[in-house]
Amino acid sequence: MKEAVRISGAATPGPDLQELISRVARGDQEAFGRVYDLVSGPVMGLVRSVLRDPAQSEEVAQEVLVEVWRTAARFQPVRGSGMTWVLTMAHRRAVDRVRSAQASADRERRAALLDRTPAYDEVTEQVEARLEREQVRRCLRTLTELQRQSVTLAYYRGLAYREVAELLSVPLGTVKTRMRDGLIRLRDCLGVGA
Repeated sequence: MKEAVRISGAATPGPDLQELISRVARGDQEAFGRVYDLVSGPVMGLVRSVLRDPAQSEEVAQEVLVEVWRTAARFQPVRGSGMTWVLTMAHRRAVDRVRSAQASADRERRAALLDRTPAYDEVTEQVEARLEREQVRRCLRTLTELQRQSVTLAYYRGLAYREVAELLSVPLGTVKTRMRDGLIRLRDCLGVGA
């Protein structure tokens, strides 16, 4: 195992993280630089394990370190170590970012569903058309067989009177009379004015 080589004299242990954070609380920028050096690696590692995205991880880690600078006065050593305090902030920020991204994705998904939902007027028109078709079917059932066949062939298939007469093997005059009588009965059944 290799030993570390020291170029300068004996290493002097510096203040611990708690002491550095208390100095940061008093506005000591040099102390913040040392805090940064001590916690930036663990903060980045924790944030990256939660977010997975390198760019977002860097952004959140930066936000955490700015928060350490701004809120250092809130640190209470009796409640835990300095590293625990910083990493707790980092974890909360990372989880908040995940939740925010999920909420945004949910909003976009709901908006997309609303775009696919037919407008109220469109739904109303579909329901009214369906009801009208049912009413026409019910009224067609009140006609005689020859009236129903004549009207259906003329209006739903688009055949002329002569073609209907040939198809049903009935005289042209009979088809015209049956269709006139059938249409009058349909008009009365449907409640349409003349």
